[in-house]
Amino acid sequence: MEALFCSEIPNNNIRSSINDLSSSSSYTWPMIMTSSSSSSSSPTIMNIENIPRCDWDLSLSAVVSSASTGSDAIGAIEFDPTGEIIATGGIARKIRSYRLSSLLESRDDHVTASESCICTPAKLSSLKWRPDFSGRVIGSGDYDGVVTEYDVEKQVPVSERDEHGGRRIWSVDYTLYNGSLLGASGSDDGTVQMWDPRNGGTLEETVRPGGGAAICSVEFDPFGGSSIAVGCADQNAYVYDIRRLVDPLIVLDGHTKTVTYARFMDSHTIVTGSTDGNLKQWDIDNGRRVVRTYRGHVNSRNFVGLSVWRHGGLVVSGSENNQVFVYDKRWEEPVWVCGLGHTNRFGSDRRFVSSVCLRQVDEDWCTLVAGGSDGALEIFSGKQS
Repeated sequence: MEALFCSEIPNNNIRSSINDLSSSSSYTWPMIMTSSSSSSSSPTIMNIENIPRCDWDLSLSAVVSSASTGSDAIGAIEFDPTGEIIATGGIARKIRSYRLSSLLESRDDHVTASESCICTPAKLSSLKWRPDFSGRVIGSGDYDGVVTEYDVEKQVPVSERDEHGGRRIWSVDYTLYNGSLLGASGSDDGTVQMWDPRNGGTLEETVRPGGGAAICSVEFDPFGGSSIAVGCADQNAYVYDIRRLVDPLIVLDGHTKTVTYARFMDSHTIVTGSTDGNLKQWDIDNGRRVVRTYRGHVNSRNFVGLSVWRHGGLVVSGSENNQVFVYDKRWEEPVWVCGLGHTNRFGSDRRFVSSVCLRQVDEDWCTLVAGGSDGALEIFSGKQS
């Protein structure tokens, strides 16, 4: 099975071993009773606020089976700005779009047809909707080092940038800052490039954070600030001010392997993911302080996805044991774990969760989409309990 391997990234020193984690899709909750430090044998009741718990009643709402007979690993899942359209892309060289309401209302347990399908010239690693077109134009980064923007309604390309020397692009993002639109892409060539999408993709800036190591993730501050977070194969994440890109504002150096993702929880907090098997929450207002380290999922060689729900304070990661792990930002242990389809860690069919995405528009309803290395999508949703 062809998949999105971090082991293909240069200069990352990634081993291919898989951490030993139970393949069961259930989660064993931490013990509430603990031994007292006094001589008495009576147990001590822990403060319930310190016990990880899921405040959301999540359940499986829809399954979208892969329509491909070949490799179809999903490398990117993105909701449009309205939260109604889901776009996916990956190994199959297709951008598929689905209407969330149609999927949730379908009586078919395994939907295969998408609302639209755009065939692309290369395998895709990243998707991002342009914020100035209200969900009509989507940008993609591909394995040939090209950023292409597509009109989703007309299903045609509208612009193309080939500025990374043919080196694979891992991440694309956009921002509207002070009325100006900026795009950014990170690549195997070790650069983050920023450009003006409204001016023919004119190159504005190029930065090389990791001394040539591959750039795995770029994300602008989604709250309208001037920061951009960069995840790099040199085991670090970087935060830059887009107004002055000479040097990073902060270097986040707590991981021991490639930093595959860097996501803003808010303008002051970043969550990073790495193939060292950990997620870390950083307080970027206080230097590079690690607030919390999240553990439980398995990640030592693949891109497994990372998404944060800013309204609900949730962090979601895929896993190489084909499970989705949901963390509450307050606790290090997962609060909800669910396997996708059939979990088989030791057979020849080593499926894994390759991408995850949380819908951002709601505050009282959680919607989580997870994609697998087999091309299937599963949608989970629920209200606050």
